[in-house]
Amino acid sequence: MAGDDIPGGWVALDGGTVAGTGRAGEEPEAARTLTARGALVTPGLVNTHHHIFQNLTRAYAPATGYELFDWLKALYPLWAAVDEEAVEVSTWVGLAELALGGCTTTTDMLYAHPRPRLIDAQIRAARDVGLRFHPARGALDLSEKDGGPAPAQLTESVEEILADSERLVRTYHDPAPGSMLRIALAPSTQAAVTERLMVETARLAERLDVRLHTHLAESLGEEEYCRETYRRRPVEQFEHVGWGSDRAWVAHFIFTEPWERERLGRWGTAVAHCPGSTMMLGAGAASLPALRDAGVTVGLGCDGSASTDHASLWLEARTALTAARERGGAGAATARDILRAATVDAAACLGREDGLGRLAPGAPADVVVWDLDEFAFAGAHTDPVEAWLRCGPVRPRHTLVQGHPLVEDGSLTLPHARTHDMLTTHAHHARRIQGLEDGT
Repeated sequence: MAGDDIPGGWVALDGGTVAGTGRAGEEPEAARTLTARGALVTPGLVNTHHHIFQNLTRAYAPATGYELFDWLKALYPLWAAVDEEAVEVSTWVGLAELALGGCTTTTDMLYAHPRPRLIDAQIRAARDVGLRFHPARGALDLSEKDGGPAPAQLTESVEEILADSERLVRTYHDPAPGSMLRIALAPSTQAAVTERLMVETARLAERLDVRLHTHLAESLGEEEYCRETYRRRPVEQFEHVGWGSDRAWVAHFIFTEPWERERLGRWGTAVAHCPGSTMMLGAGAASLPALRDAGVTVGLGCDGSASTDHASLWLEARTALTAARERGGAGAATARDILRAATVDAAACLGREDGLGRLAPGAPADVVVWDLDEFAFAGAHTDPVEAWLRCGPVRPRHTLVQGHPLVEDGSLTLPHARTHDMLTTHAHHARRIQGLEDGT
């Protein structure tokens, strides 16, 4: 999205960046061409909030129909069985699924750490798949015995969390333009971690110059916890622990007052809008129009693979369009507004200042070619961007990251045998974790 639509246009890629765009008849010579005839070309979608490991417990029957905290309590014991291989394979499968949905960059908050070096396993998977990856080192340090929601097996000490966070940043974080890998620091939520962890993490992020991420104003339970524990609303506590800045982006931000939205806008703190997940859990969704009116940058996120139960950023974008119109009326948002949230503004959530989310010279070469199916799009002739989001469902013809096709002609370019092995291994771990090893 460099600005204007280009009917019948082209995008040229060179050396991992966009070399240029133009109209039909002006195409430069190319070593290789991928056809976009009859399709819509957009920047790659950017996912600003996810919990990929949860695809190991998708649609888990005993937890369906629960609100957030009861849902978490039903699943926490299962997640205690997650190990390094389960995390690597679940991340691999989740990233491949994201690519098949037109996503080229994703963050991920893995906050359950029953075993060490789980983020390292995620990074191995991301390098193998080839998706641009921003892992947010999640954390829980408040166990049930101390008044938190999580069992002790999933919590760590503040010292362990901070030490591993610094190790990950120093080992993997790449701040350069076009980076394929950046680390953020991400205590899960103020209702599941100590005040000390929030304060110390903010200080560490400042010292290491990395971004901060957490859930904020996601549920009424969180609001009740902050009021009872700190005598403050979640946003007031967020500011108290030193997070109110443009270094942070937060997920959800549903249960808020106008002054709280205005405060985030003033700080430059961005929001990952994930309406599919929060609506599925009965919490509703943030008002995208109200956030934008307050000057808040809003990106889109798939959120939990065991609450949303999918990893399609296209589907999340369509949900965001309908949610915005339900909250603000038919004129509250257009498909272009949502596409911007899924690209330019999502990249801003992740702190990208290298043109990510745009099709402009010098920007990272992340491009999606969307098939406009003859049945789903029959009759849609006046606006291909509106048709892209209102019709469908839509799958990419091609998904390119850093100029490399991850999806070509609708199929993953990863070896078929590798994909089959990963899905088989994933099924084994998912059934083991859910207690279904006997085949029932």
